[in-house]
Amino acid sequence: MQNFLRWFNDILFPLFLILYSYQFFYLFVGLFKKPENLPGTADQHRFCVLIAARNEQAVIGNLIASIKAQTYPSSLIDICVVADNCTDDTAHVARQAGACVIERHNTALVGKGYALDYLLKNLPVRKPDAYLVFDADNILDPHYIEEMNKVYAAGYQASTSYRNSCNYGSNWISAGYALWFLRESRYLNQARMQLGTSCAISGTGFMVASDIIEHNNGWIHHLLTEDVEFSVDSAIRGITIGYCGTAVLYDEQPVTFRQSWNQRLRWCKGFYQVLAGYGSRLTRSLAVSHRFAAFDMLMSIAPAAFISISTLTINGFAVLWGIFTESAALIAMGTDYLFTNIWNYYQVLFILGAVTLITEWKNIRTTIFKKIVSCFTFPLFMFTYVPISLAALRKNVAWTPITHTGYQVNTRYTGQKSAPKMPVS
Repeated sequence: MQNFLRWFNDILFPLFLILYSYQFFYLFVGLFKKPENLPGTADQHRFCVLIAARNEQAVIGNLIASIKAQTYPSSLIDICVVADNCTDDTAHVARQAGACVIERHNTALVGKGYALDYLLKNLPVRKPDAYLVFDADNILDPHYIEEMNKVYAAGYQASTSYRNSCNYGSNWISAGYALWFLRESRYLNQARMQLGTSCAISGTGFMVASDIIEHNNGWIHHLLTEDVEFSVDSAIRGITIGYCGTAVLYDEQPVTFRQSWNQRLRWCKGFYQVLAGYGSRLTRSLAVSHRFAAFDMLMSIAPAAFISISTLTINGFAVLWGIFTESAALIAMGTDYLFTNIWNYYQVLFILGAVTLITEWKNIRTTIFKKIVSCFTFPLFMFTYVPISLAALRKNVAWTPITHTGYQVNTRYTGQKSAPKMPVS
């Protein structure tokens, strides 16, 4: 048992570092390579904003107001909302705010993917050049659509954007989410864009050309993580997803552990679904095309969680087996490996969080003290994925809405004269 434990630990953490060493390269690219600004364009394309909302009466008006406050010509922006299985006044609030609204009632096919598909197949406006997809709790910078138009004009059929948060400082949970999304924007998607590989969309704040929607005959990605499914499918089909760091949106993160658990349980289950449904095709695509985007997406949906879970589980089991067999040597070895691996993962996550915090400091709206504390709690937030990932292996997971309270960002970000200041929490 001791020989196996030694061999296991000598292999697994180095394997983790080897598989994800490219993300450390991304880190250096994001730090030291200045991104090229997309050229301005005189071509102004028509966009249709798609919002799938379920019981979002508290926040959807703010999003629509921020869309109407855009610097981009309003005549080229249509706003369409699908009020999906709502039991509140979401539809009424959205209509009052100026959006076209379709109500959907289907408790058998539940989820954002189904709602988007229904909206696209019953679109109440003329066909646009591209669609912009947002969650109801989002707020847009006034130049958001103007900047995304540059990405579309540059030839990208899909693109993601810079994702910031309204409530970074609420607690360690909201800060954990926010820091991850900031890192994803700067040190994953920006680096991918700079290196000419494909980016990944992340739930909200993305563009997709109408040509893709027409080719697919609607929105065909209906797994629990439709964003990951779309990104992986794009990598398989050779579609390059772009990134626009000057298109900024703000969203509201969960603040209770129960809501966070339920949301991330769905995410983890969705990753497993994507791996099961697309893993073999993604591997074949990598073998045939040798596109780095395919490898990147494969690493995004597969090994990290399994390696981390295996490391902690095997060493934890060794400690328990040592206690059961009264083997002091096995207990000592298992405990040493267990805490060494935890410390190694903590250091890696701390470095990633610290670099992101320092470089994105001016974009984070909270107190200096809470910014610093969030750097130390970020690894703890990420560690909670271990029990969540284990639970997702066995538990049947259904899509459930997240309750939003309606944080608002400072008027200097949104351009909304009536918007209250975001609390510096």
